Amino acid sequence: MKTLRIGIANYEDMKSRTLAIAKGDIKTSKDEPKLWFTSIDSLARVLSDKNRALLNLIIEQKPGSLSELESISGRAKSNLSRTLKNMSKFGLVTLTKGSGGTITPSVPYGKINLDLSLVIPAKDL
Repeated sequence: MKTLRIGIANYEDMKSRTLAIAKGDIKTSKDEPKLWFTSIDSLARVLSDKNRALLNLIIEQKPGSLSELESISGRAKSNLSRTLKNMSKFGLVTLTKGSGGTITPSVPYGKINLDLSLVIPAKDL
């Protein structure tokens, strides 16, 4: 499985970086983060222990539908749906629509690398 690189940066820095990339002032490399969060707290909410356990369950069990995932996880379908939709916004889960309206979850990454600077600019303190 692939590895996802995640970075932490404040909103203004992410915005300027995105604009610089769009203008061609910055060239991205394959070693740079592909997903950015504004704080460790926001990352921790998305990748909580409970959510990481859910991702692991999807990787190992490969459920064919949300109903099957509900059965093997013990979590309510409404809770799963909300959680998976949120994680899919970040590309952590892929939700594929199938016949009969079924939705099949899959996890495109097996590992995450976090790029985190220990130096915090004074303006962010």
